[in-house]
Amino acid sequence: MKKFIKEFLHRGALFCGSGPVIMAIVYIFLSAYGVVESVQVSTMIREILTSTLMAFIAAGISAVYTLDRLPLPLAGLIQGSVLFLDYILIYLLNGWIKPELPVMLIFTAIFITVFAAIWLIIYTVTKRQISKINKEIFNN
Repeated sequence: MKKFIKEFLHRGALFCGSGPVIMAIVYIFLSAYGVVESVQVSTMIREILTSTLMAFIAAGISAVYTLDRLPLPLAGLIQGSVLFLDYILIYLLNGWIKPELPVMLIFTAIFITVFAAIWLIIYTVTKRQISKINKEIFNN
């Protein structure tokens, strides 16, 4: 468990700065299309801090795959659950989505679809690479 916590903190610290960068990119587009003209300082401070926390947790939870005794599907379920809670709580706190059932159901459906697609793509590519490496090892 110490190894997991250390890895979680390490990964989180490495990538937590990506949250505010992504937020800034979103604001660039919102500004360019006239959706947002200005942002209050208190709003910006809250969004910078919470997007940093969100990115820290999102990066850190990938350490769940370093736990040897955890089956891969369970690790994926844990990662997906933590990411979902991380995103939806920060989005609600910042007012990025409305706390209404239809909105939250749409968010949930999109999250599950995208997470499952990304997870399956990474799983498939990784499995192919491992098979290729194993084939090369056993043929030599």
